[in-house]
Amino acid sequence: MGLAFAAMWSSAFTSARVIVEYAPPLMSLALRFAVSGGIGIALALALGQSMRLTRAQWRATVIFGLCQNALYLGLNFVAMQWIEASLAAVIASTMPLLVAVIAWAAMGDRPRRMGAVGLLAGFAGVVLILGDRIGGGVDLTGVALCIVGVISLAVATLMVRGAASGGNLLMVVGLQMLIGSAILWPISLATETMTVIWSWQLIVAFAYTTLVPGLLATWVWFVLVGRIGAVRAATFHFLNPVFGAAVASVLLRESLSHWDLIGIAVVTVGILLVQMSKQNPR
Repeated sequence: MGLAFAAMWSSAFTSARVIVEYAPPLMSLALRFAVSGGIGIALALALGQSMRLTRAQWRATVIFGLCQNALYLGLNFVAMQWIEASLAAVIASTMPLLVAVIAWAAMGDRPRRMGAVGLLAGFAGVVLILGDRIGGGVDLTGVALCIVGVISLAVATLMVRGAASGGNLLMVVGLQMLIGSAILWPISLATETMTVIWSWQLIVAFAYTTLVPGLLATWVWFVLVGRIGAVRAATFHFLNPVFGAAVASVLLRESLSHWDLIGIAVVTVGILLVQMSKQNPR
């Protein structure tokens, strides 16, 4: 489930990069959330799920809709007008370190030594890649937007535990997407010019982003967090540079330097250490 989530989630950076070439980013994202949320709620009702959520679920759903959908994805869509999809995926992969630090500071959830070393190794690999890109003249505004977005995602990841309990998961997924859409629509109407260049690339990228990373990956994420917890589930985001760079390289022909490859290797070692630290010592 973790690998499937990482693959689907990472592919969204490439499809988003395609979308923003043909349509306003926030308008596209708001429409995507409206469609995905509507489908999710319809399926949930068909499966007998209810909108009667617990107080903890409503609280987590609202925060997740704000932090993950409106802030994290909204800022990333805007940023990808100026930076490559692979770099956006790299920045997103720092999220597990932020989650672990926040969980340690706020919840006393201290990682084991091997886990801490793994998290630092993963972060070091990301810094290596990011440093090489900055040296190559990457747009710093886009980088800053992605950093603010990933901080919002870290907060949302810790809050999703409340939404994963109490059942009605598909309903929760649909509702948090509608919340994100409701937040983004007025911002889009106030700041963007509604000019769309219609093409088959836009249609395919929008449909894929709506159904796979948008609906399916989000549902898998909720289930995954419910099974293994937010901090352990967050380690799979370290795979974002691997899958994100690979998909962007194949479909968008984004080049990968030797520093990119070294950084990805360091990140992979970090994942291994983090996962080994979660095993029973026996």
